[in-house]
Order: sequence, then structure tokens, then C-alpha cells
Amino acid sequence: MADGGRRGRRAFIGSFTAAGGPGVVTAAVDADSGALTVLSGVDGVPDPSYLALAPDGGILYAVSETAEGAVAAYRVTDDKPEPLGAPVRVGAGPTHLSLFAGHVLTADYGSGSVTAVPVRPDGTLGSRSSGQLRHTGSGPHEQRQHAPHAHQVQPDPSGRWAVSVDLGTDSVRVCTLEDGRPVLHREIALRPGSGPRHLAFHPDGTLAYVLNELTPTVTVCRWDAGSGSLKPLTETSVLPGAPDGDAAYPSGIVTSPDGRFVWTATRGEDVLSVLAVEGEALRLVGTVPCEGHWPRALTESGGHLYVANERSGDVTWFAVDPATGVPRRGGAIKVPAASCVVFG
Repeated sequence: MADGGRRGRRAFIGSFTAAGGPGVVTAAVDADSGALTVLSGVDGVPDPSYLALAPDGGILYAVSETAEGAVAAYRVTDDKPEPLGAPVRVGAGPTHLSLFAGHVLTADYGSGSVTAVPVRPDGTLGSRSSGQLRHTGSGPHEQRQHAPHAHQVQPDPSGRWAVSVDLGTDSVRVCTLEDGRPVLHREIALRPGSGPRHLAFHPDGTLAYVLNELTPTVTVCRWDAGSGSLKPLTETSVLPGAPDGDAAYPSGIVTSPDGRFVWTATRGEDVLSVLAVEGEALRLVGTVPCEGHWPRALTESGGHLYVANERSGDVTWFAVDPATGVPRRGGAIKVPAASCVVFG
């Protein structure tokens, strides 16, 4: 939906219906405080765990993170999103989606693939996918890396490439679309056993920060949009000391709009980490509690950070100190089995 001013700003929250979540929740956003107020929910699609808005804000897309796997479209209205057509099958267990070159791309964790679904001129989805790229490979972690597990896919800042992050193969793949089908351009290997989960680009488009789930670190990479290549440079811990056993699973990563800070969320430890950008390196400033349990996703909007805490069933928001990058809790709303937050 177009920005209707301060009153019209909205947040859309995904959740796991299998764990008691309400589906897709719409919330009003206070422009000054960043506070959220729940307006409505719609539960027509099972486990809409990750959401993405069309550039004009008029259509909302959601993965259905189920064994079968699907993507759905909604028309954004003042009251609540309205389903548009039937969901379209993609790969198994999709965990992320984005818009790229007239298609919705999904990262299919279960099948280790990236699927492209065409978007019609009116924003609705084509009746079937137009192609799929299946990842290959594995990693040293016997339980988590026995097969490919695509966890995220997104366009690079130039819009020329789609970049997918695979936890199972310790790699990042750079792709293009040919006749609507994802085609591999380049695969970049990261440290074996790191388990990359999500990637965020620096605002100037020259660096990419890869958050690793199996080791609580961020890998800083140089990004060359001209050649579509990624070069790992350094790796920085997101925690000040060794985690408590295996109870540290990083989940979300975002960069500040001015490019001075990177923030991450870590489940188990249930903290947000503040990292200062120092050239082509990161420095851990410190951590603060996420004020919930199992922070699955992290979003920045309007100078605030928003955390979807899956197991405590809430979304918390934080004001960010512009000088230090340190978040300060502002408030929370209840959303059972919350999984992501996007803004329109």
C-alpha cells in the first residue's frame, strides 16, 4: 500500500500456525516511538513464516513453511491482507522469499533449492513455478549439514544478481534468471562447519555480512556487483565469550541505514549483538537482552529494531542510540509463534 502518512504505516508479522500462531498479523506503527498496535490477523495459509512486500507495498507475499512448501499472495488493504488466488507449490520447507526480476524467489530449506514463481502485472502469482535450482553438497556437521539447506535468497543491491545462502553446504550462491529459471553463476565457499544462515549487504553495496548459525560469527565479504563475486575477508564473533554449550543459534542480521553498525540476533542466548563497522572489518561492541525467547528474525525500520521472538510469542521493539548503535527496549506486543516482521 502506498504510504498514507504517519497514520497509514503498517507492519506485517509472520507466524507459525502449527505452533499456535495467528497467521499473518497486521499492526499499526507509531512513527515517533516505533510502537506497534495489533489491528488484525488472517490465517488462510499454514505457517506463513516469512513475508515480503512488493515495491509499491500493494501486495504481500508469504512462504508456507510446510513439508510440501508453497508461496501465497495477499492484497494489502486498510483492514487486513486479502488472499489472492491459490498458493503455488515450491520446494520443501521454504524459509525465505524475495522479489527479483519479475519473480518471487523462495529459499527451500528442506529440499535445498531456490524456486522462481512468476509475478503477473497485477501482482498475483503465476499458477506454477517457472524453474528451480537445486543445490548440491554437504558439510562436516553430521546432523545439520548432511544435505543442502537453502536458508535465504535475496537480490544484491544492484538488482543484477540473486544471492542464496545455504546452511548445509557452507556456501553462498550467486544466480541469475534465464527464461524464468534460476541459473548458477558462481558458488563461494565459506569456512567448513560455519553454517551460513542469512546475509545482509552494506548500504554502499561493496560488502556483505554473512551470519553463521552453527558457529556464532559473522563473515565479512567483499562484494563485486560487476562480476557477481563474493570474497570472504574476516570472521567476527557475535558473542563476547564462549556460548553456553550448544545453546547459541544466530538467526537474523541487519545493517544500519548509515552503514556504521551491524546488528544480529542469537537464539538460546536470547541477545542482540551490536557490531561496529570498521572498514572491511567488524568489532563487537556488546550485547543486550532481546527481551523475549528464541529471537527468530530481526528487522530495522525508522531508527528502531524489531525482534520476532518465536517461543515467547511476542514482537519487541528497541530505539537505537545513533552514536553507539546500542538498542534500548521500547515495548512489545503478543504474537504467538512470531517469526518475522516487515514494514510497508
